[in-house]
Amino acid sequence: MENKDSKPLNYWIYDTPAGDVTVLANEKAVVGLLFGAVDPEGGVNDENIHQYDAIIELNQYFYGQRKVFDLSIAYPPGEAGRVYDTVRNIPYGETRTYEEVAKASKCRPEKAREHLLRNPIPLIIPCHRAVVGKDDIGPYCGDPLLKKKLLNMEKTNASREFHAPDYRD
Repeated sequence: MENKDSKPLNYWIYDTPAGDVTVLANEKAVVGLLFGAVDPEGGVNDENIHQYDAIIELNQYFYGQRKVFDLSIAYPPGEAGRVYDTVRNIPYGETRTYEEVAKASKCRPEKAREHLLRNPIPLIIPCHRAVVGKDDIGPYCGDPLLKKKLLNMEKTNASREFHAPDYRD
């Protein structure tokens, strides 16, 4: 994972219902999420506020309490950024075809697919919601079985509402 800051990336390994994920962040934002327990070259195994926020929101996501991530994240500008923005706007529990994502992002479907397969922050940038067609979920930057599991989880939780307890007197 490339780091444009002079300071090393912090990374923290977190156990999720989808398996271990490695959350990478700099002082400004989450910059990566890798499936598995990964020691990135030049990284520092330490946490910061952005990783802490990511872990809280990932936990909420996996338990059906969060449908939209509200984290500081950093990803590339230009075409890839447009694709990631488009995918971030796909509602929880829904999917779009690569063709629909490409059209909304003003790029070719094969380029949209290419960007999504290189998604630096999967789950948070929900590239699992981009599919080939109605009956074919297509590839995923993680395990394709995980993509199917995430889509099923979201479909199940889409109608659930979570209300935080009111502790006021």
